[in-house]
Amino acid sequence: MLVVTRKTEESVIIADNIEITVLEVAKDRVKLGISAPKDIKIIRNELRNAQETNVESSKAVPKDAINALLAANKENK
Repeated sequence: MLVVTRKTEESVIIADNIEITVLEVAKDRVKLGISAPKDIKIIRNELRNAQETNVESSKAVPKDAINALLAANKENK
């Protein structure tokens, strides 16, 4: 891991096309601005972890159970 010290309005460049700028520093928070090409996906780590957990959880449910639930839902409409 590279550790860099930056002040407000200072930035770092990654791979010539991603710029991360420190916008604000408060008590226990840092506000970052990220400039990157639109094809670069940027997501907070806790959301990525939640997505991975959801995918793993969905794999644990048998497809028959999902299909039965979907069929029951259609009947109730």
